[in-house]
Parts: sequence; structure tokens; C-alpha cells
Amino acid sequence: MRPHSTYKTGLATLWLALLSVIHAPAQTLTGTVSERVNTRTVPLVGVTIYWAGSSVSTTSTDSGFFTIPKTDSLNRLVFSYVGFKTDTITVSDQTSLTVILTSQNTLQEVTVQGASSQTDRFSPIQNEILTTRTLAKAACCNLSESFETNASVNVSYSDAVTGAKQIQMLGLSGNYVQTNVENIPTIRGLASTFGLNYVPGTWISSIDIGKGAGSVVNGYEGMSGAMNVELQKPDARERIFANAYVNSFGRVEGNLNLSKPLSDKWSVGFLGHASTLQNRIDQNGDNFLDLPLYTQYNGIVRAKYGTERFMTQFGIKSLYEDRTGGQVAATRSGSPTYQFTNTTKRVEVFSKTARLYPEKPYRGLGLILNAVNHEQNSFFGFIPYNGQQKTLYGNLIYQSIIDNTNHSFKAGVSYLLDDYREKYRDTLLTRTESVPGVFGEYTYKYLDKLTLVAGARLDFHNRFGTQFTPRFHAKYDLTDNLILRASAGRGFRTPNALAENYGYLVSSRTVYFDAKLQPEISWNYGTSLTQEFNLFGKKASLVLDYYRTNFQNQLIADLEHPRELHFYYLSSRSTPGLKARSFSNSFQAELNYQPIRRMEVKLAYRLFDVRQTMGMAFGESLLLPRMMVSRDRVLFNAGYALPFDKWKFDFTVQWNGPKRIPYLREGYEHTSYQNMPRENAPGFYNINAQVTKSFRTWDVYLGGENLGNFRQANPIVGASDPYGRDFDAAARVWGPITGRMIYGGFRYKLKI
Repeated sequence: MRPHSTYKTGLATLWLALLSVIHAPAQTLTGTVSERVNTRTVPLVGVTIYWAGSSVSTTSTDSGFFTIPKTDSLNRLVFSYVGFKTDTITVSDQTSLTVILTSQNTLQEVTVQGASSQTDRFSPIQNEILTTRTLAKAACCNLSESFETNASVNVSYSDAVTGAKQIQMLGLSGNYVQTNVENIPTIRGLASTFGLNYVPGTWISSIDIGKGAGSVVNGYEGMSGAMNVELQKPDARERIFANAYVNSFGRVEGNLNLSKPLSDKWSVGFLGHASTLQNRIDQNGDNFLDLPLYTQYNGIVRAKYGTERFMTQFGIKSLYEDRTGGQVAATRSGSPTYQFTNTTKRVEVFSKTARLYPEKPYRGLGLILNAVNHEQNSFFGFIPYNGQQKTLYGNLIYQSIIDNTNHSFKAGVSYLLDDYREKYRDTLLTRTESVPGVFGEYTYKYLDKLTLVAGARLDFHNRFGTQFTPRFHAKYDLTDNLILRASAGRGFRTPNALAENYGYLVSSRTVYFDAKLQPEISWNYGTSLTQEFNLFGKKASLVLDYYRTNFQNQLIADLEHPRELHFYYLSSRSTPGLKARSFSNSFQAELNYQPIRRMEVKLAYRLFDVRQTMGMAFGESLLLPRMMVSRDRVLFNAGYALPFDKWKFDFTVQWNGPKRIPYLREGYEHTSYQNMPRENAPGFYNINAQVTKSFRTWDVYLGGENLGNFRQANPIVGASDPYGRDFDAAARVWGPITGRMIYGGFRYKLKI
């Protein structure tokens, strides 16, 4: 079953609202939900199921299966699904249900089995849920490749050598998105560089994407949004899931998911991944590999134990990866070949424990513990960069109600310990952060129309003192089909200059640290409007949202001089005569429509106004658009399935508008820059498509990415002389480096 969003407020059991762990003790109700097509039933995925008069809710999985906490005080279970008549069932002593929904359309033909992505209509946070159906629209080999059909998040390469990818949300880099894996902060610190590649796509059961300020329960680091990735569980109904993938560039990948119940209380699981690319590709003829050679081994072993009143999960994750990029051959006889190398070793242990109250499902006590050791060793030519991060994380959460279910709260304590040791050239950067914290969050509900959530944190940072983090969310159902949301909140984080700007090290730039370490601080405000309606007699939805992020302090990576990289902070450069600013405005409109049965269409437009003051390292004050951020982006996605999903077709077109590339200081000229655009890189299209053939236990898929074969001609400056003073493989990378790619693979599933 796909677990609930970590950001769903109201009254849900602890394992749903806080730990996102799927468990079905004795006091739960399970069942399946489907529709009848001729003489057979077809499961429905994504059906919203909730107890009337409360916010205890869940959604059905790909197989139509669901489980929901049961209590004597709630007995009317509602089933709601777009395109079907809402059904309410009175539950008495049943422990299992079989529910068949009736389509609002009179045509006797199978419908699409649930929307690929959906907005959580119960959450006061603008929260989008990507299901396994969404992820299957593309190859989705890892987390960085899971957003091909998503309008809110986009992914790009950070440079032309390392293969590192970065995401953007609300016009800001992924560093400002708190990215959790099963509610554990994961893509942060040194993992910011390649961490998106460390979560294989076949491990993922769902992705929750929340815009703006998130819940204080999950921490203080989310500044522009929060994302939680749920993995396949040890008690998953798919006992075996195998996947193999190969593409025209020579990348080969294999994945294996196993789950095994040992008894009615114990279950164990394994998630395994291996992939490699050993084919040397240089499509643009600049003597540099377009993609680094790499090998990755990645695995998780976990166990789960559950009774009526107690649940625990624990396990260990281990990863090894090596990468090699750079020149294909030496430029001149006798000269050294420029090479980039990186080796990452990561070990992580975790546990999640919950005390359950079956007679009072709104009450719960949970504890999350996690420990990480991350080692990373790199060479950029002859320049070394080595980093080690040791992290300990704990979060203890209690949830209950005040008097009645209209008033609920969450409260708890947390602790975060980070120990960093980084060395670049001869510069040693070390720091230890110890951050105990307390938090509380109150939720008020009125007549299933209004939801208000007010939360706050106090974190006692050993280096930056006491930090106060307030956050507020509101949701009001103007009508049954029109929902208004608003949010506001503060966020702060400690930046990691080198790890978060790793690609800029593939250059001959001299690196300057112009200020001591400071925290980044921002305020985020946003609102959204969701309207469901009929368009030409078919169901449709329109989502409009606007968010603004203001930085009180921010780390600036200043690349405006072609031979220097300066790190400094807004606050350290703000003076009465030189005011530094940084902000982001984001507007998005998204239309989802089902023009005919078994077809989904998405059309989205996104507008960014993102600016920050640059050039302050040189005594200038230029409020410029943030580099490498397109002002405009348009996405079109269409998916069509034949009856019973025998064949599925998916097609996506993205247009990325022009974006600013680093400004060249006036008076500087060099032949390496003569033929490059001075202000904006051009816009470009990216076209992806996939066709999938399904059998009883097998899926076979064939697809292509960048089918228009668009490539940036010269992404590397000074490629002919990588040890020269003008070499730069990152500052001018604005588009795809590789051209058309064709891929294929299969998925095998064996369910109970």
C-alpha cells in the first residue's frame, strides 16, 4: 500500500502521519476497491478513503488494496474518486471490505486505474503525490530521473564532466528542499552532490512533493519545499520485483526487491541495485567524455515487527560508487590527461518505532533514529577534494487530541549531530554541529471545511545560538470542488559550499572563501487554488499557485569573474551603500484533463522571477536574474492506455526558456569566450516518449529521451587546454550535453 504523506495534518495514526510505515494490527480495516467491467473487476489506484467526520484517511494502491485504522467512534467510511460516484459504507464488526465503485460515465469500458499524480485534497500544504504509475511513465532509474512528467520539479546536470544532477523547485536549487527518505533527512550535506542518484527508482513506492514551508515536525531545513520518498516495505504484497534496463549510451542496470513474511508479526525485505556505464562517449568532439564512466552497488536489508500495540522497523543501507570522467586522451604528446575521479562509500543504519493505541487511533508515540557515515574522495585533475560526514539524527513525536477530534496536536523533541571534515587543495574545513530541538504543532478543523495548522520549533544550535522557526498553514474548501490554501514560515540551514557547488570545481578557477561560516535564513509565503470542474463533459482540474521566498542571509557562489570563484554571504556584503538582496517569485498553472477514457493530459506553465545581488566580491552591486534558471517553462504530457493496461503510451514535451549565464566583467576578453552568448542561453525543447507492453507478471518497455536530439555545442570553455587558466566545465553548461538516447527494459512482479 502506498503510505500517506508526511505532511497530512489532522488525526491519523502515528505510523501514517509521522513514520509513514505501513502496518495492519488487529484494530485496522483492510480491503480492496475496484470497478466492474463487464464480468470482471478492475482495481482502482489512488481512491481516497476516509472516515466521515475526521481526517483519518488513506488511498488505495496499484492493486486496489487499502488499510485504515478502525475505531468504535467512527463507522462511516467514504470512498471518493474522480470520475466515480462517491460511496459511503457503514462499518460495524467487519475487518475486511470489498468495495466496487460505480462510474459516473455510462460507457461500459475500463477506466484509467487512477491518476498518475494527485493533489492531497486533505492536506493544508500544497502537496502533490507521485504514484508508481507516474514513475512508470519513464525509465525512472533513480530519484533524479523521477520528475520527467512533473511541472513543479526539474532536474539538470550541474556540469559537463562529473555527471552530478541538481533539482530546482520554486526557482531555487534542491539544497533548499528538505528531501527525506521515509521521513529521515537524507539528501543533505555531502550527499547533496550525487545523492539523487543514490535512490533507485524501482525502490520507490511514492514521492510526496510539498511546496513552501513544511511541517515543523520534520525539521527546520526546508526553505522552499519538502519532499518525502517512500520505499518498498518488507511486507509489500509484491514478493519479488525484478527490473533490468539498458540504453544506447551503454548504461546497464539491474534491480531486485524482495519481501518475505516470516510470521504474522515478522517480515524481512531486501532492496538491491547495481548499475554501470563503461562506454566512452564524446558526441561533440571536444575530447571530453560527455558522461562519466561509473559503477554503483547499492542495497538495503530491513526487518519489520508489529503487534497490536507495538511496531518497529530497522535496517542497514550500504552504497559504493566510483566515477571517472574527463579527457578521452591527452591533448598534446607528453601532456597529462585531465581526469576527474570520485569514490563514495556510504553506510547508514536506521530504526523507526511506534507505540500504537488501537482503541484510540488518533494517539501515538514514535521514535526515528538514524546514523550515517559518508566518505567521498575526488580528484579534479591533480587537485584533491576529500570529505567525510558523520551524522546522528533522532526525532521523538507524540500525537493526540484536545477534547475532541477538531483539535489535535503533535509535539516532540529532536536531535541532529553533524560532523564534517573536508579538504580542498590545502584548505581544511571542519565543523561540528550539535542541534537539540523541541517542537509543537496544533491543528484545528471546522466542519471539514476549514483546517488551520500552527507550528513552531526552538532549536539550540551550538554555533549559531537559539533559532525560532514558526510556520503556519491554512486550507479552506470554498466549495466541494474549490480549495484555497495559504502558508508562511521561516527556514534556516547551514550551507556546504563545496559539496553544493561541486561542479564548479571542474575548472581552473581560484576559490576564495570571503566570509566565515554563517546560517542561511529565509521566509517563504505562498498561496494556491485548486479547482475541479467539467470540461466538455469530462473531469478536469486546475491548480494555480504562487510562492515567494525572501532570504535574510544566503551563501552566494559568485562566478561573475571567469577565473575566480568567490563564496560570501548576503549579510556580510550588505552595507548602507551596498544593499544585497536575494529573492524568488514562482507562479505555476497546471491543467489536468481526461479528454477520453483511459487518457490523461497535463499542461503546465511555470514563471520564475529569481534574483540575487552579484559582483559584490569586486565592489559591484548588480541585482541579476539567478544564473541557470529559466524564466519560463512549459510542460505537456499525455498518457494513453488500452483496456486492462495491455499497452501504455506516454509522451512528454518540455520547453525550457532562455536563462542567464554568468556575466563577464566589462573589459575582459579571451578567445575562449568569443563565440559564446554574453547574457542569455537560448531556450530549447526536450521530447521524451515511452511505450509499455504488459503481460500477467511482466512489463516490457521501450522509450527515448531528448528525441529532438538537441545538444549544447560547446559546454566546456578551454577544453583544449584543461590545465590552462581559462578551463571551465560548469559555468557555461545550460542545456543537454548528450543527444538522443534510446532505452529498453523489463519489470517482473510476483505478488502474493
